[in-house]
Amino acid sequence: MTKGEVIEKINEFLVDEFEVDPDSISAEGDLKETLDLDSLDYVDLVVVIESNFGFKVKGEDFIEIKTFQNFYDYVEAKVAEKVTS
Repeated sequence: MTKGEVIEKINEFLVDEFEVDPDSISAEGDLKETLDLDSLDYVDLVVVIESNFGFKVKGEDFIEIKTFQNFYDYVEAKVAEKVTS
């Protein structure tokens, strides 16, 4: 899966699951603020990631994720890790 495909898939499920305007998503944008995430939303986000990309997410992984770019990079790295293992 290419980086572009990962980003496209993420943006699609963010728009669907969190009812966010696709124009409000930018690489430098604040993930929590843009999606208006609370603790339950993070649980939903984890479930969506796991079902769409097939890897387990740890809560502590989200500590460093601030922007959409951080999020894209995290998912891309996990997908690549899954492919090589």
